[in-house]
Amino acid sequence: MRRYNRRLYRLARASLGQDAEAKDALQEAYLCAYRGLTQFRGESALATWLARIVLNECTARHRRTARRRNVVPMMSLDSHMEVVSKVADDGEPPDRAVARTQMRDILQRKLNELPESLRLVFVLRSVEELSVEETAQCLAISQESVRMRHFRAKGLLRDALASEIDSVERDLYEFGGRDCDGVVDGVLACLER
Repeated sequence: MRRYNRRLYRLARASLGQDAEAKDALQEAYLCAYRGLTQFRGESALATWLARIVLNECTARHRRTARRRNVVPMMSLDSHMEVVSKVADDGEPPDRAVARTQMRDILQRKLNELPESLRLVFVLRSVEELSVEETAQCLAISQESVRMRHFRAKGLLRDALASEIDSVERDLYEFGGRDCDGVVDGVLACLER
């Protein structure tokens, strides 16, 4: 489990979009794998077999949650606690740790907005760094589909992040409120002398 935990969790997270749900799915998938271990024929790599079980569990969860569309997900403080922990562990300046966490959160949010088929390929190829062949085996799709979906996912993410940047460009070096008032007051005070 320790060897495949990270990869399988990321796969579940990409599919389900929520940390807690992904952890539950991963745990249930491991239990299913344990119960079905005698059915593993070795025709594919163990990682591929486990990935299929995780994806099947995610699909089952999607079906169940489709019936409960009106439930609002609860926000988690995990990412903020992660920043505090990382700063304490790495000695990284707090502003950089916070900036990295904010950027990661934006990327995760944009990734979650992609269709699941693109999201899964992106996570396996770009995050887990699986080969095209391994990704194709995990998702039971052709290698050409992996290439096309990965290219499409990267393009959509690039566009979404560029749009995010465009939306804040006008706010760069913002000079308003107290800053503006302070300069105006300073100039007027000098002129009154």
